[in-house]
Amino acid sequence: MSSEHPRGLLESIDSPADLKKLHESALPTLAQEIREELIESLSETGGHLGPNLGVVELSIALHRVFETPTDKILFDVSHQGYIHKMLTGRRSRLATMRQHGGLNGFLLRTESKHDCYGAGHAGTALSAALGMAAARDMNGGQEHVVAVAGDAAFTCGISYEALNNVAETTKRFIVILNDNEWSISKNTGAIAEHLNHIATSPAYAHLHDQAAKFVEWIGGKTARHLAHKIEAGVKQILLPGVIFEDLGLRYFGPIDGHDIPLLIRTFEFLKTQNEPVILHILTKKGRGYAPALAKPDKFHGLGKYQPETGETTASVSPTYSELFGKTLSDFADHNRKIVAITAAMPTGTGLSQFAARHPDRFYDVGIAEEHAALFAAGIAICGMKPFLTIYSTFMQRAFDMIVHDIALQNLNVALCMDRAGLSGDDGPTHHGLFDIAYLRSIPGVISMQPKDEVEFVDMLWTMANHHEGPIAIRYPRGAGTGAILKATPKLLEIGKAEVLRHGTDVALFGLGNFCEVALETADLLKQQGIRAAVINPRWIKPLDTGILEFFAQGSKVLCTLEDHAVTGGFGSAVAEHLSDAGITTPLIRIGWPDQFIEHGSVSILREKYGLTSQAIADRITKAFK
Repeated sequence: MSSEHPRGLLESIDSPADLKKLHESALPTLAQEIREELIESLSETGGHLGPNLGVVELSIALHRVFETPTDKILFDVSHQGYIHKMLTGRRSRLATMRQHGGLNGFLLRTESKHDCYGAGHAGTALSAALGMAAARDMNGGQEHVVAVAGDAAFTCGISYEALNNVAETTKRFIVILNDNEWSISKNTGAIAEHLNHIATSPAYAHLHDQAAKFVEWIGGKTARHLAHKIEAGVKQILLPGVIFEDLGLRYFGPIDGHDIPLLIRTFEFLKTQNEPVILHILTKKGRGYAPALAKPDKFHGLGKYQPETGETTASVSPTYSELFGKTLSDFADHNRKIVAITAAMPTGTGLSQFAARHPDRFYDVGIAEEHAALFAAGIAICGMKPFLTIYSTFMQRAFDMIVHDIALQNLNVALCMDRAGLSGDDGPTHHGLFDIAYLRSIPGVISMQPKDEVEFVDMLWTMANHHEGPIAIRYPRGAGTGAILKATPKLLEIGKAEVLRHGTDVALFGLGNFCEVALETADLLKQQGIRAAVINPRWIKPLDTGILEFFAQGSKVLCTLEDHAVTGGFGSAVAEHLSDAGITTPLIRIGWPDQFIEHGSVSILREKYGLTSQAIADRITKAFK
């Protein structure tokens, strides 16, 4: 995408102080330069383009008015923090976005003093910001605390838990509701409908005019009088019984979130208020880039693309998510009891296919994982078979419901954890490295992981036909091995592993996508004269203890391989059983170390942490010596 003018303004910005030196009339030009740089740079690295294009003016206005790092600006989720990074001294590193050793795709406290709070999940900003405001008040500070949250974050129950405590906690607190009608997919539910009603009301144009007049008259008694006039007049006509007012926050808006002068004047006014306030702004996700406007869900977050057209390279093989959506839809054609549930991820989980074919049995509950799990429990109690499909990193939020409501009552809920294992470029907030540990300790929960696409479909078929309690499956991000699918799936025997190769020196138990790594490792060991058996465990719980004990007693070394944290993972389950059985065969556990793993490509991170077939073979060879 070519620029019609040099980015002279953007080149001059190395800090918020530089931004403040610009004449206000130059700021729209700066916004255009930022958009051009984002579109060009992210075409090489991928990233959250759409959300960032929608908050360019907002980010400029925030840093024009507030003084970070003294003032605290918290971005909910923080995937829309790229402009914030550019304005706080990191623009020269934009080309490293989401690359190993480069800028993280979210905010990190360790990356900059201007990042006061790190995040990657929705709904965290209000509670954390309120905690900062409370600490400021206790310490006698004067800094401002601003929480920027998208409308999708208001489908999170935790956001309302925070709002419920604002009025009694502090007198100085600013919430900016960035309303673009989207999370990753189109927002759903009553809150989204309520906000849409505000934005599309015939009275909105009148309110916008009043807001413009209001900011022109800011200052002293005039500002107070006009604010009261807006509250008592236009707002009450437009929004009788506003939910935010009932919760103790003074509501302002909606205003145009792309009008920089209007945003600046409004923020300057809000800084003077001695009461909690919420400003409702309207923005357009993907603004300034036609492909992102046309396909907001695609451009929420994506890999490399052609900047001129927005086109991306299609995967040769279907992803696990795509296969999941098609397979479950096929099963539902013949089984009226199958229901699909997700939490604001219909496209990401592949369930958009299910929604199109079975709209009466598809539910997107918004960013509300806890509710999704409880909702699934209620559906299961009434004899249906819900497939609760959520990314592994987000399923963590529903842990209590899985224990207390699903497992304790032994309900027939299928727990489907997409993006299990390393999530690569998205980094530590999105890696699915803990689900084995948090599920395998729960009584009654069966769990598994497929080695390839064929086994994935067989496992889904087994789940659909399992009626004796909760059953879980984890599967990785992206495409699989390219295995050719069979005409019909088969039922798998629960708790029965698959022996792929025999060998008497070492037994490699390669779970899921690490089964392929186990086979490669076996080939390398063969070159060293070490005969390796390779076992596809399939089942995390229950373990195939017969196969495990057979190879433990007949091999010199055992080795488990998994795309999960080594602490509490599949290898830990194997170690626990061997200990209980009194078997002392040496065990090598291969997995991700007991630390949060940074962002980067899967290949780079596996190399760094010794999870390649060569590194594993070397470790096993050393054990023999």
